[in-house]
Amino acid sequence: MKKSRKIIIAVLLVVAVCAGVCVPIAKSQGLLSKGNDIMYSVEKTQALDNSPIKGKTYIFLGSSVTYGSAAKGESFVDFLEKRDGITAVKEAVSGTCLVDEKDSSYVSRLKTIDKSINADAFICQLSTNDATKKKPLGQVSEGFDKNTFDTKTVAGAIEYIISYVRETWNCPVIFYTGTKYDSKQYEKMINLLYEIQKKWDIQILDLWNDEDMNSVSKEDYRLYMANGIHPTRAGYREWWLPKFEAQLYMGGNKNER
Repeated sequence: MKKSRKIIIAVLLVVAVCAGVCVPIAKSQGLLSKGNDIMYSVEKTQALDNSPIKGKTYIFLGSSVTYGSAAKGESFVDFLEKRDGITAVKEAVSGTCLVDEKDSSYVSRLKTIDKSINADAFICQLSTNDATKKKPLGQVSEGFDKNTFDTKTVAGAIEYIISYVRETWNCPVIFYTGTKYDSKQYEKMINLLYEIQKKWDIQILDLWNDEDMNSVSKEDYRLYMANGIHPTRAGYREWWLPKFEAQLYMGGNKNER
């Protein structure tokens, strides 16, 4: 009997320790945030009857923000799929970088996407991980041959992605930024992206410098963001989704180039 009690106590201690560890982790990831309530989920999102991009196919390449790591795996991609009736190819892996140093990099994963997809546009995240890990920015190159780009730098990786996408799917390329947070390095990456835009004539969905996004109330910001980088479900659906819809509605489709 005493042995059984000891076993029960040991099990309860393990459960308590696990709970003590898991709850703070969940909080830090925003998973317990009010913004991740079921009412803001993809499941509870109403589909539009006449979305102008219904039936379009979009390829999305990114890391945790594109994946929706602080929103239970539901990002703007999934809301676009449900609300606007698009077909989404979501190639998103948390913690990955544009800079090509691992098999999980943007450049490496880009090459694994089905080349036969009839894509209407390619949407790529300007990864915050490159800023956090202080990856070298590099410089915009003079040429257009993708084999000459230094993909060990942010600039070279972005140029390679643009070139590869145009050669493979011949569709518009849209890069999007995160909303503003405390990072001088990420701001430098955004400035670099605009330099690249001048050369390649890509589209940029700039949430960082968007006046509407930056004028959100503190109360709404707490609802919309799990932390400075990652939105909650509410953030994606109520705050980010309209910006992506506007970008795609006004253009960014193969037949409108």
